[in-house]
Amino acid sequence: MNHSLKTLFVIAVLIAIVWNLGAGLYYMLVDKGGSRRTVNALTRRIVLSVGLILAIIFAAWMGWIDFHSVGSNPPR
Repeated sequence: MNHSLKTLFVIAVLIAIVWNLGAGLYYMLVDKGGSRRTVNALTRRIVLSVGLILAIIFAAWMGWIDFHSVGSNPPR
């Protein structure tokens, strides 16, 4: 998988997470507790967040992505 395609996938999921967070806020202000749209939007946000974390862990385990070493102690 191409490096830019991986980055695009992560950015797209992050945009979807922020979108659902904003939708939850909007429905909370507009519906005044009259529907379950707020709960559904925030549930989708949690599912997307957990899915993204699990996808990153799986990709690192498979060797598809490598983490950088910023913050680690350099060898002496």
